[in-house]
Amino acid sequence: MELQFLNEIPWGYVAGVAALFFIALGFTGAPLILWITGLTVLMVGYGAPVWAWVVLGAITLFFAVKPVRRATLSNGIMKTMKALNFLPVISETERTAIDAGTVWIDGELFSGKPDFKRILNESYPSLTKDEQAFLDNQVEKLCEMTDDWKVFQNRDLPPEVWEFLRKEKFFGLIIPKKYGGLEFSALANSAVVAKLTSRCGPLSTTVMVPNSLGPAELLTHYGTKEQKEYYLPRLAVGDEIPSFALTEPNAGSDAGAITSSGVVFRGDDDGLYIRLNWEKRYITLAAISTVLGLAFKLKDPENLLGKGENPGITCALIPTKTPGVELGLRHDPLGVPFYNCPTNGKDVIVPIDVIIGGVEGAGKGWKMLMESLAAGRGISLPASSAGGTKAMLRVAGAYAAVRKQFGLPIGKFEGIEEPMTRVASYAYILEAARIYTCGALQQGAKPAVVTAIAKYNFTEIFRKAVNDTMDILGGAAISKGPRNLVAHGYMSVPVSITVEGANILTRTLMIFGQGAIRCHPYALKEIEALTANDLKAFDDAFWKHIGHVVRNLFRSVLLSASRGRLASSPVSGAAAPYYRKMAWTSATFAFISDVALGSMGGALKVKEKLTGRFADVLSWMYLGTSVLRRFEAEGRRKEDEAFLHYSMQLAFSNIQEAFDGIFRHLNVPGLGWFFRGPVAFWSRLNPISTPPSDALGKKLAKASQVPGELRDRLTDGTYIPNNINEALGRLEHAFSLSIEAEKVADKIKDAIRAKELPRMKPLLLLDEALDKGIISTDDFELVKKAEAARFDAIQVDSFTLDEYKETAAEPYPTLDVNANKAEHQPMLN
Repeated sequence: MELQFLNEIPWGYVAGVAALFFIALGFTGAPLILWITGLTVLMVGYGAPVWAWVVLGAITLFFAVKPVRRATLSNGIMKTMKALNFLPVISETERTAIDAGTVWIDGELFSGKPDFKRILNESYPSLTKDEQAFLDNQVEKLCEMTDDWKVFQNRDLPPEVWEFLRKEKFFGLIIPKKYGGLEFSALANSAVVAKLTSRCGPLSTTVMVPNSLGPAELLTHYGTKEQKEYYLPRLAVGDEIPSFALTEPNAGSDAGAITSSGVVFRGDDDGLYIRLNWEKRYITLAAISTVLGLAFKLKDPENLLGKGENPGITCALIPTKTPGVELGLRHDPLGVPFYNCPTNGKDVIVPIDVIIGGVEGAGKGWKMLMESLAAGRGISLPASSAGGTKAMLRVAGAYAAVRKQFGLPIGKFEGIEEPMTRVASYAYILEAARIYTCGALQQGAKPAVVTAIAKYNFTEIFRKAVNDTMDILGGAAISKGPRNLVAHGYMSVPVSITVEGANILTRTLMIFGQGAIRCHPYALKEIEALTANDLKAFDDAFWKHIGHVVRNLFRSVLLSASRGRLASSPVSGAAAPYYRKMAWTSATFAFISDVALGSMGGALKVKEKLTGRFADVLSWMYLGTSVLRRFEAEGRRKEDEAFLHYSMQLAFSNIQEAFDGIFRHLNVPGLGWFFRGPVAFWSRLNPISTPPSDALGKKLAKASQVPGELRDRLTDGTYIPNNINEALGRLEHAFSLSIEAEKVADKIKDAIRAKELPRMKPLLLLDEALDKGIISTDDFELVKKAEAARFDAIQVDSFTLDEYKETAAEPYPTLDVNANKAEHQPMLN
């Protein structure tokens, strides 16, 4: 029976609606059954021929019926991928590193369709009352006690500072209260390090290291009851000074290549012992440590522990007075005087119970280290970089307002505005990401990819902030002495770039290399299924992965064409467009990542220039997301909008630059020309963002040079001495007076415009302005006082020849400039 009513349906209109329907299916990642249903409706309407129904039936059979799909398509694909070694091979150490961390919002950013409601619901914490009190009192006092210049000159902290550190439990920030520690949150630990960094880098490092990867952290999480009860109370009050030895001459970034060894043997007393030998370097606090955390490869040739002959990397606590332990030497990391040292051990005999976690912890050292670093990387160095950047902003803003050239504060010149703007935006971005990252850690997450992003980007951005501040201060930044507030930070930056995973490695391998496996919703499942030869698990992961790719293809194209407008935003107002652009970015990133993984497979692992660009995209997505979270958490302040706009436009323009590099160098077999040509052209024609405008940057630069709540909030947590005889106190005093004096200058300028005073520099008209009653006596005195403070603040240090030589290890004899004068006289002609 012919269905006459079908002939009355306007199938052209239906086809258009169906096209939109299929686009919607692709955009939302709808299941296959909806696609098949849609095709069935269209084919009925158009009276499709038999062969079309056969094709649809085959598609349904081979793709929608899982047992058939698994036995035919999936089985063949799985065998081919295994034969070609298509997916990357994961070593045991890589597997441990990947398993050690957790996936947090990095998974959302990697998904192509981030859940912004979840992102906004993630913690953006604040300090407790006790933590804030410690920061306002003990940390403030410690900063006051420490003279950064003298620390560098004397190559150590003064004895009273060391005693204060012990007394106030600065070495026990993370140790639980039941063991005598302070049990501070990740945010409080971070805030302490940030504030100390703003005062003195070596002081910050001395506090940072015992509260980062080391004995206290490892014991808290993995130690036996006896180990915790013995060591943690002693570590909390500084009776024990810890260090942790991992790096070796041939095991730096490749920490798994350590050759330090420990051999298990049975002693004459029938007890079990370990004979240790090691050669370590770059170990902070080692020369003064009383207990050395040691990572080594444990060997058990007689299988006395029942874990085989090679249990693997193990961590142990070695009392440094043990015979055979060699300490006492120091490295000199660019003249920065914190204890950084080599240590050797020769035939050091220790009982088996020195292993962290006891016998049960044998062979689990790598897992312990990776789990600890997955969290720790997000605290210490990011905190010091954020604290340092805020200090640079405080210094640069004040100096730019105080220092005058051509009759104007240098901060009014656009050449100074440019670097000032960058430093201001860096301070806003890093503080946002510091707090957001700590929030995740306090909730129990160990987001290894996010903390790697933080370590790499914070230290690199701090390097840029220091360089920009050096440029703003000019000669005042390069003349060393107690007045110089920048030079020591400039000297210290390369150290943070290098430690806890060198930045080149972190960017090219850890952020995207591990991120592509760990954060991708299906890649790790596929690798595990291939390794286990699990066809059912592979079938499930692989076809979901294909659906994921199709969805992100649709989303990336449609969001690009609409400039993100098709995406929804969880908020309204100033930030809304940036959520839509983040959705656009995520879809493009997810799709192009899958293109790279699908075309290069395991070979992508060694394409480090390419993975570095992918890492840049993921990094700036995270930093941008942190800015959005900060803006929301702080109540969408109107005065912060310029910082929001500049930071987000900077993030997206950096993402755009990275995408452009990816498209130029993505050599997809048969399609490389397409990405280098049409895709790259479209990307340049329709960029996610261009860099922020000069007009917008001017607002940030101006805000950095005006006293008040906004400037104080931007540099919150920076140590600012009240003593005007100290460098920053002196500069802040001059800054405050100079801003007040500007009001007097404005009165004189108004009088010049009214022709009540001649056209001259306001300073030269003070007496005449006072005589004519244009300014008051108080105004006159204020300007004089401000000019005196300004002149004092811009002075730089100088030394007698004898003073200058006091820092030399072995001073040369003083040169007699008159000696042999006759012999040298011809050279003067």
